[in-house]
Amino acid sequence: MSIVLQVRSGPETTTRILGIPVDSMNLEEVADVMIGWAQGDLPHQVVTVNPEFVMIAQTNKKFRDVLCEASLRIPDGIGIVWAARLLGNPIKGRVAGVDAMHAFARKAASKGLRIFMLGAAPGVAERAASILQDLYNGLTIVGTYAGSPRSEDEEDICAQIERARPDALFVAFGAPEQDLWIARTANRLRIPVAMGVGGSFDFIAGVAKRAPAWMQRRGLEWFFRLLHEPWRWRRMLRLPRFLVAVVCRRDVASIPM
Repeated sequence: MSIVLQVRSGPETTTRILGIPVDSMNLEEVADVMIGWAQGDLPHQVVTVNPEFVMIAQTNKKFRDVLCEASLRIPDGIGIVWAARLLGNPIKGRVAGVDAMHAFARKAASKGLRIFMLGAAPGVAERAASILQDLYNGLTIVGTYAGSPRSEDEEDICAQIERARPDALFVAFGAPEQDLWIARTANRLRIPVAMGVGGSFDFIAGVAKRAPAWMQRRGLEWFFRLLHEPWRWRRMLRLPRFLVAVVCRRDVASIPM
């Protein structure tokens, strides 16, 4: 399990949804916290909590432990925002993983911080890295690699990352593999900030199309993805199941700090 520190911006900033903690922070706050950690020496894990994560965690104890013990649990999913609001404990809003990546890269460029991008299909991380460097002048990306979460590949991947000495690691293996991989290797790599980002490399590289801004604002990004990737319908069945579970259990409680 990873070595992590907890972060709180004040009292009642964390909410539990079906037993999974979610931190109520906006995009700029998330990026600022990550930048602060990236300039230090201690390892931190950031997870992007959405309804699918919460439902997987109900039956996967290892994944549940990673989510609960992460340094920062950002609300990446409109269902998380709906659930918190429905139960009378609203959070500041959704923070998509790809947006957090962009915000971090923008700030990291001016701080001289070093980034490694791991995962996605071959060539995608390289293309995404090039685009980020074009967007944010001075951004330092010290490595990209498709890799895999398989145990037999772990030694080679860790050796590459250790040679690159990044301040931040973004892993796009998909959940729960990416988050379990980060937790499993944290003690060895000791990267100040490591975050699982799912399909973010695909979005940045243009391999996958993101919903228009108006759909994102209205919480319809899931519907847009379903239209363009209909094979996702089985996975998206977790959303109504999630909402039913929240309504039935009302398992949402603030954590006073």
